[in-house]
Amino acid sequence: MIPLSVLLHRDQDVLAEAAAARLVTRLVDAQAARGSASVVLTGGGVGTAVLAALAASGARDAVDWGRVDVWWGDERFLPTGDPDRNETGARAALLDHVPVDPARVHPMPAADGPDGDDPEAAAERYAVELRAAARPEDGEPVPPFDVLMLGVGPDAHVASLFPETPAVRDERPVVAVRDAPKPPPTRISLTFPSLRAAEEVWLLAAGDSKAEAVRLGLTEPSPARAPVAGARGRLGTLFLLDRAAAARLPHGAQGLAAP
Repeated sequence: MIPLSVLLHRDQDVLAEAAAARLVTRLVDAQAARGSASVVLTGGGVGTAVLAALAASGARDAVDWGRVDVWWGDERFLPTGDPDRNETGARAALLDHVPVDPARVHPMPAADGPDGDDPEAAAERYAVELRAAARPEDGEPVPPFDVLMLGVGPDAHVASLFPETPAVRDERPVVAVRDAPKPPPTRISLTFPSLRAAEEVWLLAAGDSKAEAVRLGLTEPSPARAPVAGARGRLGTLFLLDRAAAARLPHGAQGLAAP
């Protein structure tokens, strides 16, 4: 059985700092083993807080940022630099503060990019980029990401996979999402097959509005109804929670309390 762990932290600030420290260790270990590392970033309040905590950490320099491949799990299909884009938040919080190799930073296409206002073409463009970075011996259309981080929505969505929408049943590696129930309505997202190609999936949730979604993530058998329940890593899955988000954990859930 693939390990699944629930790690509890006092509040969002402590959660962000702990996740940042864990990410440094994971990237350093991957680089020691293979010479490079890869991470899939998420947006939202807690996802961006993790990146900001990493930027502020003295341990960040343990990572050779020039040998890190940076991807995104989903993106709002808006113009480059729009403040609502996950890329914009990630650059401001972390990427502008560390010596990444621009060629190894892979943002999802923007609405003012080469595909114009065609999110389907933009999704296919990102799928081609992922495929080019995949390892042929794995037989997967995406690289084996070391860590894939996902925020958890109050409705139990992850990335831009919303409950009972076509994207949750799509087998392509990347899809365009139209009419998302959360604005902006047009997005690009990795699908479940791509999420599950990651070695580790980290699900980040803070605040009492996420408590029911976390419960569903641990108990709901249908990822179509609760996409958080379908986000699992090949080698392990971590639910990184603050106490408020953990308020409705099912009986018997394994948790490691942090100060």
